[in-house]
Amino acid sequence: MLETPGDPGAPAGDDGPVRLLLNLIWLVFSGFWLAVGYALAGVVMCLLIVTIPFGIAAFRLAGFVIWPFGRTLVPRPSAGAPSFVGNVIWFLLAGLWLAIGHVVTAVALAVTIVGIPLALGNLKLAVVALAPLGKEIVDTDDPRAAFV
Repeated sequence: MLETPGDPGAPAGDDGPVRLLLNLIWLVFSGFWLAVGYALAGVVMCLLIVTIPFGIAAFRLAGFVIWPFGRTLVPRPSAGAPSFVGNVIWFLLAGLWLAIGHVVTAVALAVTIVGIPLALGNLKLAVVALAPLGKEIVDTDDPRAAFV
C-alpha cells in the first residue's frame, strides 16, 4: 500500500508520492526524449575505442535524465585532473549539444504554469550535461547528498 505523507505510519518528510508524480510528468513531457538524446550520444561515442568512457557516461546520464527526481549528483572524491580533461573533451563532443537540448526543452516547458518546475529541473540538468565526469548519481536520501 502506498503511504501518503499524512498517514501516521509514514516517515517524517516522506515525499515519495510527490517524487513519483513529478517523475511521471517529467517522463511524458521531456524525460523520454532527452534520454533518447543521451542514448544516441552514447552510441555515437562508443563507435571509437577512445571515446567509450564518454559513451558509458552518456548511458549513465540517460538513466538519470529519464527519472531525475529523488536523485542528485555529488562530486566523486577521487576525481581529479583526468576528470577535468575528460569534461573538456565531453563538452566539445556532446555536452554543448545536450545542454542546448535541455535549454530548448526548458523554454518550451516554462510556457505553462505546470511546466515551470520541470523547466527549472531542465536548467539544472543543462549544467550537468556540460561537465558530468567526476560526479556520482546518488539518492537524495544518501548522506553524501546533504553536502552538495
